[in-house]
Amino acid sequence: MYVAPNGAAGNPGTIGSPTTLSSALTRVAAGGTIYMRGGTYSFSAPVTVERENSGTSAARKNLIAYGSEKPVLDFSAETFASTERGLQIFGHYWNVKGLEVKGAGDNGIFIGGNYNIIQNVEVHHNRDSGLQISRYSSTLSNMADWPSYNQIIGVYSHDNYDPDNGEDADGFAAKLTIGPGNVFDYCISAWNTDDGWDLYTKSDTGPIGVVTIKNSIAYKNGQTSDGNSTANSDGNGFKLGGEKIAVNHIVQNSIAFQNKKHGFTYNSNPGSIQMTNNTSWSNGQSNYAFDTGTHQFTNNLSFAGSSSDKTSGTDILSTNVWWKSNASTNAKGLSASSSDFVSLTPSVVRNADGSFSLGSFLKLAAGSDLIGSGTPSGTNIGATFQ
Repeated sequence: MYVAPNGAAGNPGTIGSPTTLSSALTRVAAGGTIYMRGGTYSFSAPVTVERENSGTSAARKNLIAYGSEKPVLDFSAETFASTERGLQIFGHYWNVKGLEVKGAGDNGIFIGGNYNIIQNVEVHHNRDSGLQISRYSSTLSNMADWPSYNQIIGVYSHDNYDPDNGEDADGFAAKLTIGPGNVFDYCISAWNTDDGWDLYTKSDTGPIGVVTIKNSIAYKNGQTSDGNSTANSDGNGFKLGGEKIAVNHIVQNSIAFQNKKHGFTYNSNPGSIQMTNNTSWSNGQSNYAFDTGTHQFTNNLSFAGSSSDKTSGTDILSTNVWWKSNASTNAKGLSASSSDFVSLTPSVVRNADGSFSLGSFLKLAAGSDLIGSGTPSGTNIGATFQ
């Protein structure tokens, strides 16, 4: 089924007679695909995939850009309010790919269902978090009913800004009321007024499910690219908890740099977060801020933070290189200096398919003693992107 900016609800949805997005969402069957033609689709209210509108594990429903065309869902006509989201996915087993979502009065994309895949999507200039995963109804009080096993792959979330106080608009928010199995892979969060990732928990709703973040980057969070910021904006790269509630999140092969506050922070999560092969460079405060907890650190690299790292937990086989008291330190004598990197000039290039390249930025230089010094034997210290 085909939709286009000039489609009509009564049209059959052929390529020559496209329908509207709202109409197509109610008509597509399990296993079917809605192809969105390129152009701008303007909305003044949320576009919602209702709970009963679901695919199956064997037959997903698909919402996909047609060919190389770029469909832009523009919600700029919405007012600034918590009910004024962009694309809301309350159903299960949807695959969304190749879209751009901007301008929503709240979240650009909100996921309240299970087993959905959001891939190669750009969300930006929304007035709350670019993409959020949380329960879709306040009546759902049990974790078993909260959104679970969603995959966010190759999504770029940037320049999201809440105009009231600047402390809510994260790049990605998987917080408050989510179940297990949610994964972020090869995502970029940049220039958001609050945090790159926010996994906040509150005492009135309790622990959330474990979130996995891997192969991802958070940079320049704490302000937008045109300079909008507030005193209330946190500006952490990866914020991994809240209100002293233990959740054992997993963060692998990811990078935080030049964020307003911390690169990676436990944010009072006293659990056992697994931090493996991450790099944190030149953040406004600590590169790693883990004040308490039994966190598990393996092959992490820190360099040139503004404050000393705090690393409560276990330094697995002495494989972590920290930045403390303005110096590089490691339990077995390794150290990091500018000469360990091919380049410290930031470069993040996102490709049309949603992948990205850092070029030589933060790549370990030939001859660095950080190459092959991790565990298992032969593993580098820090994150590695080809």
